Amino acid sequence: MKKKIVQTAGREQLGAFSPMFAHLNDDVLFGEVWNEEAIDTKTKCIITVVSLMASGVTDSSLGFHLQNAKNNGVTKEEIAAIITHATMYVGWPKGWAVFRMAKEIWDEKTPELSEKDQYQNTIFFPIGQPNDAFAQYFVGQSYLAPVSSQQVPIFNVTFEPGCRNNWHIHHADQGGGQMLICVGGRGFYQEWGKDAVEMTPGTVIHIPANVKHWHGAAADSWFSHLAIDVAGENTSNEWLEAVSEEEYGKWNA
Repeated sequence: MKKKIVQTAGREQLGAFSPMFAHLNDDVLFGEVWNEEAIDTKTKCIITVVSLMASGVTDSSLGFHLQNAKNNGVTKEEIAAIITHATMYVGWPKGWAVFRMAKEIWDEKTPELSEKDQYQNTIFFPIGQPNDAFAQYFVGQSYLAPVSSQQVPIFNVTFEPGCRNNWHIHHADQGGGQMLICVGGRGFYQEWGKDAVEMTPGTVIHIPANVKHWHGAAADSWFSHLAIDVAGENTSNEWLEAVSEEEYGKWNA
């Protein structure tokens, strides 16, 4: 449902001095004309800015309507094109005057995203916090985010490029093991004595209990997978040596 535009500036500033003008400003101009539904609010903002520009109005009222245009979805690229187009018809000095005001209103410095933030924007699950509790078992930086803590615990594990965990074993007398589901980037899973398996979004790895293995990111890519521990009897994890640079390098050639 469209939000109703409400204005009170007329009564606040001129209500006592000129009640009729306040009524026309608040109730007719904004209360009726701005709320009329044949034209959407963004278009009305553009028409108003161009009308004020054509009239040579460059005071605070133009500033208000420029800000209102921005608030109603007019982008920096759009306002630049609108002012440029109108300048061809209403005059160069007016264009310069409006550009000076518009530049201040749309001049928002967007902080440059870090590699981590850029990668986060490509995946559905959160990256989470630095995986400090298990840092000693990883080469490079990893992150951990709980996805589910009920019924079946699920964690999203994210690896920076080149990061991988040590060789390790999920022990169990019966059942046990782990499932990995890649949800972002590119990485590898390798069992002892076998070739590494490349993992990309959608790859599912079933890790049997009591099998030595490692998993982690490719050297040139972030990598995230969901880790799901399979229930079993007398389960435990055994962390072993780091994956050698020679072994890791074979899969990143």
